[in-house]
Formats: sequence, structure tokens, C-alpha cells
Amino acid sequence: MNLLSRTEELILLAVWQLQAEAYGASVLEHLTTETGVEWSIGVVYQTLDRLASRGLLDTRIGEPTPERGGRSKRYFRVTSNGVAALGRVRRVQNSMWERLRDQGLVQKDSGLIKPDMA
Repeated sequence: MNLLSRTEELILLAVWQLQAEAYGASVLEHLTTETGVEWSIGVVYQTLDRLASRGLLDTRIGEPTPERGGRSKRYFRVTSNGVAALGRVRRVQNSMWERLRDQGLVQKDSGLIKPDMA
């Protein structure tokens, strides 16, 4: 099983949330807002390209815009394979968190680590 990296997961989720407005700069802005972390545009574009080459994202070129000096934006859309990959990683994470709860290492329903275990 080839799981997504955390960066790949977050970028796929951002593209999915942005829908028709998912292009490099909007993904970067969304990630920064949602995570509170400054992301590198290079990391975002490199990951978008990798996800597209793996068939997890589709791309399309938009119309040229004057704001971009006549250049076109490249838009991204999550494919059914991308949705399946997100589902796999979510199932694995949920299973692992549930085992921690079963072992008493995480307080039930809060998701917090018990203080005596930190």
C-alpha cells in the first residue's frame, strides 16, 4: 500500500476544498490559512505536479488574465483515484488513533494524550 505523505494529503484536501478555484497560489493561501504554517510555493507546485503525474489530480489551463501579464492559470481537480487515496490514509489514521484509545493512551473522545503518558 502506497500511502500519501502528510504534505500530499493536505494539498489534496486543499484542492478538493477549493474546487474550481484550485490553482497554485490559491492552494498555497488556503494551506497557510488552515495550518497556520508558511508554505513554500515551490513545495506546493512540486507536490501538485507529483500528484498529477500519479493520476491523483487532473489539470486544466484557464484563460489568460491581464493581472498575470497574459499568462494562464493551471487549475487542479481531485480525481477518483485521489479521493480513494485520501480515504485510505484516513482509514489508516483512524485505525491507529482508535488503537491508542483502546490501549488507554488517549482520552476517549477528546483526542488528547493522557498527561501521565506525555
